Order: sequence, then C-alpha cells, then structure tokens
Amino acid sequence: MKILAFSDTHASLSALRKVSDLEKKNNPDVIVCAGDISIFGSELDSSIKEMSKMRKPILLVPGNHETEEELQEAIARYDNFVIIHNGILRIDDVVFLGHGGGGFSDKDKEFEHMSKNLMKQVNKAEKLVLVTHAPPYSTKLDVIMRSHVGNRSYREFIDMYKPLLAISGHLHENFKVTDKRERTLMVNPGPFGMILDV
Repeated sequence: MKILAFSDTHASLSALRKVSDLEKKNNPDVIVCAGDISIFGSELDSSIKEMSKMRKPILLVPGNHETEEELQEAIARYDNFVIIHNGILRIDDVVFLGHGGGGFSDKDKEFEHMSKNLMKQVNKAEKLVLVTHAPPYSTKLDVIMRSHVGNRSYREFIDMYKPLLAISGHLHENFKVTDKRERTLMVNPGPFGMILDV
C-alpha cells in the first residue's frame, strides 16, 4: 500500500497544495494526517476544504491545536475523511491505529488502555500502522536540544507490537526525520508530506 503522510500544516494552504501536488504525482492509496492542521482551531474549515480536493481517503488524528470534536464538525460535509483517533481502520490487509492530541505528555494512560484493547482485534498477519501526533520516546524524531521529549507509551507500544510504520508529527524541528527500530520505520513527514510504502 502506498501512503501519503503529512502533519503540522498549521492552516498553511500553500503547504496543503504541496501535499496535493505530491498526491497527484504519486497516486497513493490513502492519505494520513498526523494532526495540527489549524492554529489553535482557527482556519480549520479552510484547511479541511483544501484537503477535500484530494479525493483519496484521508485518515486523521487531532493534533494539540484542534480537538476531535472540532475535526468531526469540520469534516461533516465531506465524504473522504475518517478520524481514527482512539480507533482502528482496516484497508485491505493494513490496520491503522490512531491516537492524537497531546504532544507534551511523557506517558499516556488513555492510549495504553485503548491500544491494548484494540490490539485484541488485530490479526498478526495484518500490517500495522501507528498514527500519533506526538513522537515516540528516545528516537531521532523526539530530540530537542539533545534531550528526548517524546512519549514513552508510544515507544512501548512500538517495542511490543512492532508495527511496520509509525507516523507522527508535532516537533517542527524534526520534519522529514526518520528512524528505524527492528522492523518499525518511524517517520515525521512534516507539512509537505512524504510517500511511504507498507
């Protein structure tokens, strides 16, 4: 499956147009957004309208700049968006598990409880993709001023379940940074997007 992933466009229509150009050139199967498409909720409608021009399925988690409720309201009139926050979505043999919001917590008990329950529904033969707003702890994606500031719960999930791909955003300093742990490719695709294969 070919995935176009991006995050942290923060109401920039020019960034979203670059993502759209990437979509046209690469014809992905699905588009994944790891949050922060607004500026504290403002310009969310215009961002969603621009994103809706990409007619592929768009999977979303909220960032720390918008809530799940705000996203639900903004996407209500469009049919190509799916919010995967605290849920899973199957597309063929790929399972997307999403958790957004936050960005500043060291541990996330809600995620730990939710993901443990959801993983009971996932077959080991399926390809797993984790989508979070914040990055996992102790990776190249979470380094700020030589300190690791990511989320330990996400890192523990990756170590336990070994998804093929973990997409996150949040830290602007680490746009386009990738890291690998065993079989898991971890990516911060940034606001202009990246093409990924699983």
